Amino acid sequence: MPREQYQDALESLRDDVLYMSEVVAERLRMGLDALEQKDDQLAEEVVEGDGEVNRMYLDLEQDCIDLIALQQPVASDLRFIAASFKIITDLERIGDLATNLAGYATEAERDVFPEVNIQQIGDETLSMLDTAMDAYAEEDPDLCRQVATHDDEVDAMCEAASETVVRDLIEKDPFSDEERDVESLMGDISRMLLTVRDLERVGDHAVNIAARALYMVEDDDELLY
Repeated sequence: MPREQYQDALESLRDDVLYMSEVVAERLRMGLDALEQKDDQLAEEVVEGDGEVNRMYLDLEQDCIDLIALQQPVASDLRFIAASFKIITDLERIGDLATNLAGYATEAERDVFPEVNIQQIGDETLSMLDTAMDAYAEEDPDLCRQVATHDDEVDAMCEAASETVVRDLIEKDPFSDEERDVESLMGDISRMLLTVRDLERVGDHAVNIAARALYMVEDDDELLY
C-alpha cells in the first residue's frame, strides 16, 4: 500500500471509530429514555440495534488486524491502531449495557425509587463518553485526565443511589397493604440496582477509552488499569 493510501486508511479508521461511538451513544440515550418512559417500542429498537453495533465492531477489528499485519506500523501509528482496537471493544460493551437498560425498561412495572435520579447518572456517563471520544479525536491528554476525574464523581453518585435503595429496602415493610406483591417489589429493586451498576460500568469503559487515548498520544500508561 503506498504511503498516501496508508495514511488515508489510518484516517478512515479514526473516522469509523468515531462514528461507532456516535451510534453507541445514541443507543445508550435511547435505552435511558426507554427506561424513563417505560417505552417498550423504543426499548425494542435498542435491542434490535445491538446487531449493528456488533457488526461494526467486527469490521473495525478486522481493519485493525489488517493494518498491523500488512503494514507493520511502528511507534505512534502502532499505538494509534492498538488504541483504536481497544476502544472499539469498550464501545461494543457500552452497546451491550445500553441493551441491558432497554431490557430493564420492558420489565419494570413502577417507579419504586423516584428519589434515585437515574437520568442524571446516565447524562453524566454520556458526558464522560463524549469527552473520552473527543480526547481520542483531538489527541488531547488534558481531556483524557478530565474523564478520570469525572469518573470519581459518577462513582460517588452510583454509590449514593445504591445506598438509597438498600436503606429504603431495609426500612420498608414488604407486608404492608401497599407492598403485598413482594416478588414484584424485589424484582423492581433488583433492576434498579442493576441499572446503577451498569451505568457505573459505562463510566468505567469511558475511562478505559480515555486511558487508551492518553497512551496513544503520550505513550503514557497513567490511566491504564
